[in-house]
Amino acid sequence: MSKLFVADLHGKEEIESIFLVKIFNTMEGKDGRKYFNVILSDASGDLEARLWQYSEEVEKNISKNSFVKVRGKLNFFQGRKQFIITSIEKMNSSEVNEEDFVMKSGQNPEVMFKELLGIVDNLSDVYIRDLIRNIITDGEISRRLKTWQAGKSIHHAYRSGLLEHILSCTHLAVNLSRHYRVNDNYVVAGCILHDLCKIYELTDGINVEYTEEGKLVGHLVKGLEIVDRYAYKIKNFPHYTKMHIKHILLSHHGEYAYGSPKIPQTSEAYLVHLIDMMDSKMGTLEMIKRNDSSTGNWSGFVKHLDRIVYKSDLPFYPEYIQEEEQIEERHEAKIVTPPPSQPKNKNTAEPKTSMAKMLSGLKIEE
Repeated sequence: MSKLFVADLHGKEEIESIFLVKIFNTMEGKDGRKYFNVILSDASGDLEARLWQYSEEVEKNISKNSFVKVRGKLNFFQGRKQFIITSIEKMNSSEVNEEDFVMKSGQNPEVMFKELLGIVDNLSDVYIRDLIRNIITDGEISRRLKTWQAGKSIHHAYRSGLLEHILSCTHLAVNLSRHYRVNDNYVVAGCILHDLCKIYELTDGINVEYTEEGKLVGHLVKGLEIVDRYAYKIKNFPHYTKMHIKHILLSHHGEYAYGSPKIPQTSEAYLVHLIDMMDSKMGTLEMIKRNDSSTGNWSGFVKHLDRIVYKSDLPFYPEYIQEEEQIEERHEAKIVTPPPSQPKNKNTAEPKTSMAKMLSGLKIEE
């Protein structure tokens, strides 16, 4: 049985394929009957599904993170794709190709990492340059950085998404630091380190969860530990340099309400916060446009953004629009051909001679 991907499902059709169960909940309808609310997924996106026939056996055997073979029909409900399951069977992970179910960055992680190192090597502050290079070239850190997601489910939530986010922020750091005339060494350092310790906060694999360290400590505090550990290995590392880097990491969420222990109090710290927020929001919009199952130009309501999102490309005109009359004239000029010459008919009146022809032989004597 060939794998059908979520992104390739469009019309009302009968489907039989293997998916990963992202959500599996037992619900109760208005009539008191139980049913199953399911979100199926693969590397191309998510698919909302319903299994209306309640079964204790299904409830016992199927759970979140299961691989399942499903049969059913794709329908549309309130403008969204909805898969109505008629049968569901649990599959062993050894029977599937797990790569079919892992969403990945569109960029090569090795190329991204090399590009990031190039930016670090161009920093003018020797201590910050050595600190960042020593951290990201550590064997275990670099391995995880090339693989980890940036978030569990919202922004850059796919394999190598963390590196993609960090590299994007770092490019912005270089350009915006120059524009706003702030110290690019600190802004680049902040953009590389601000989310780096999500490699300890989140797990890897198909189903990403928070680790014990992520729940109890978190990536902000863990980031300070990393700075201390690697700065200690650099002889005479300046105390105030390390302090300002730590401030950037502690304040990059921007507001106390967003879990930031400190709010940005330097231009460099504030710029890191703005860059992180901008890139994460833009990444979220791309994920919505990629995965939303609603038909038409608009997404469904996105709770964490408190809005619906326009998914299609905006109008684009590389040339001026011609006025309707000009278009019609050109169209007519192309399709209208002169009528064939008609034989003379004695009943047809001869055309009148033009005035110019009548006067051509007339002489006026002076």
